[in-house]
Amino acid sequence: MALILFDFDGVLADTLGDMLRFAQDACSELGIQHVVTQDDLSNLEVMSFAEYGRACEVPEQQVGEFVRRCTGKFGAKKSPPAIFEELDEVVRKLSASHILGVVTGNTTQNVETFLSEHGLDDCIRAVYGVDSPGSKTEKISLARTQFAAENEAVFMVGDSLSDIRAARQAGAKSIAVSWGHQTLEMLIRAAPDFLVHSPRELLELLTKAVY
Repeated sequence: MALILFDFDGVLADTLGDMLRFAQDACSELGIQHVVTQDDLSNLEVMSFAEYGRACEVPEQQVGEFVRRCTGKFGAKKSPPAIFEELDEVVRKLSASHILGVVTGNTTQNVETFLSEHGLDDCIRAVYGVDSPGSKTEKISLARTQFAAENEAVFMVGDSLSDIRAARQAGAKSIAVSWGHQTLEMLIRAAPDFLVHSPRELLELLTKAVY
């Protein structure tokens, strides 16, 4: 058995379009003259809504409001984002033998709504959202304390440099996925323990790595 932690945006949830649109809307509402592009997101050293806002030229005193507006727009959306193809099946298969969690810069409520919509709420043991205290590293460490036995394998599945670095700092194995928000070049630069290009490859990797 292993503890497997997933990032949310760009790993489980296909939120790229929403991330770009909601950031642009938030900038416009705050009176910030910035045209949001995918580079604002994909070039982030730390993948968070706060850093995303700074990349979009949001003044420091308005960053908190930018975060609140973006996460609020996700919550107000009529239907949760799509899940990447085959990932629902992968999550269900992994949950049969392992403990799964989500560590994310999005809100716990948004993640729980998404999981319920896609029939995965019974597969995920805990969600550590932006509304939970601590850094991503601290949340990975907390999950290990709560759910992993001594010497049990812990994996963090992410799509960003900050996911990989947080896993390393927490003593977890990092698995980078290439279908997310950051470029393959950025992920390779961060030197993850593993790199996968499809949900099916992720399942195969974890099956081999654990057993």
